[in-house]
Amino acid sequence: MLKKDLATQATKDKSASRRQPLLDLFPALPPYSSGFLAVDDVHNLYWEQSGNPDGIPILLLHGGPGAGATPTHRRFFDPDHYRIIIVDQRGAGRSTPLGELKNNNTENLIRDIEFLRKHLHVNRWHLFGGSWGSTLAMLYAIRYPAQCISLILRGIFLCEQEEIDWFLYGMKTVFPEAWEQFAGFLPEDEQSDLLNGYYRRLTDDDPATQLEAAIRWSLYEGACSSLLPNYETITTTEQKQHALALARIEAHYFKHELLPPGKSILSQIDKLKKIPTSIIQGRYDIICPIRSAYKLHHLWPEADYIVVPDAGHSALDPPIRSQLIQALENAKNIH
Repeated sequence: MLKKDLATQATKDKSASRRQPLLDLFPALPPYSSGFLAVDDVHNLYWEQSGNPDGIPILLLHGGPGAGATPTHRRFFDPDHYRIIIVDQRGAGRSTPLGELKNNNTENLIRDIEFLRKHLHVNRWHLFGGSWGSTLAMLYAIRYPAQCISLILRGIFLCEQEEIDWFLYGMKTVFPEAWEQFAGFLPEDEQSDLLNGYYRRLTDDDPATQLEAAIRWSLYEGACSSLLPNYETITTTEQKQHALALARIEAHYFKHELLPPGKSILSQIDKLKKIPTSIIQGRYDIICPIRSAYKLHHLWPEADYIVVPDAGHSALDPPIRSQLIQALENAKNIH
């Protein structure tokens, strides 16, 4: 039985990379409408719509938390078929105030999605989310299953303690150089508690201290995100602001918003099983290792489970990108 199971998985792995040529992104397009949605007395969320105003609604949920969306995200979707809705979550991207932690929690993000759905007069929609976006998509679908046509999930993150421990310490087994620069930012006596050491600096009263910590955090994550290491630089004001929001919000969620066992996604899978779902996971995803996706697949065999054998975490790794676009093409037949 074990050999048969492994052979079946090997077949799935091969099929995920066999399709030639790889599907590419759709041409760049501008939004046809956009705006800001006040969700409380602190936060204003940026939202936009592109593609077909009369098309099937699909919501993109970005990762991080805190990463924000980019114009490239619009290009995953067929603009003739989909009404493409993108929102920057609290404190992220173009939402204001940038990097704000007050009232920034998972429960409020779930409520924000439903508030946006009603604001845009959407009846039901597809949800497309990767990494933290997969977490948020599943949590929203658990709460509001009737509003979900389907889920397309990449780089599964369950927001559990072992995943945070891996991010902070485990990734050094694959990217020791990047981890050394990340951990080395803190004094040696603080390196056994990287999260709290970084959190103190990311919430320091001194903006320069915050920014220095944020750049180290963001470079570490960026270096480990792709199948081939991407040692990018952060030099422009926009890049620095993006890094600050990402690092502050991620550290905040890792410290305060982990899902306890009693409220874990895995303990609530039965609420998702009637929603058509595709799970797309890079075999060599270092940020969100395949273990979480496999646990999800084990409890949710009804969902399509596609392991991409030659990809890491990034949605822009060509084999991952191609599988996401194929899943979006398949979702056109789901009503």
